[in-house]
Amino acid sequence: MNDKDNIDAAAEQELEGVPEHLKAEDSAAEELNKLANELETARQDILYAQAEVQNVRRRMEKEAADARAYAATGFARDILSVSDNLTRALEAIPAEMRESEAMKPLVTGLEATGRELESVFAKHGISRIAAMGLPLDPNQHQAMVEIPTADAEPGTVVAEMQAGYMIKDRLLRPAMVGVAKKAD
Repeated sequence: MNDKDNIDAAAEQELEGVPEHLKAEDSAAEELNKLANELETARQDILYAQAEVQNVRRRMEKEAADARAYAATGFARDILSVSDNLTRALEAIPAEMRESEAMKPLVTGLEATGRELESVFAKHGISRIAAMGLPLDPNQHQAMVEIPTADAEPGTVVAEMQAGYMIKDRLLRPAMVGVAKKAD
């Protein structure tokens, strides 16, 4: 027997009683690789979780900003009918009544109320939609009638029955319009 056989035999004696999975030299390297892979997977999971949390936070911030910006939408829709009625009342006042000294304060008060209402609308980002003379835009205008005319191109708004409004960049109410069509 040579020295190498003695060393192998001595090593075999020392390893007696040690479980097989601990004897293999490769098992330590395999275990280390396995743990390294698990660590990398955990790191990726953490990065994905952090990204998801950031996305949720951004979404919530946007929703909160939208809620603040458009909170008055329902109220604004309701108050538009008041504005419409005031506008119709002002338009219905005949010229001789506007000139009458007895009615002048009433007319002036109604006109001031109309200007104040427009000012409040502007302050809250509510703006009137332009319609007359423009091509029909189905995103802002609702065609109610077609009016035969030779004075305007077909598809052009030639009459406005009810004003339309935007609140910031969203449609609050479409303008109800009459659209030109080719004369018969």
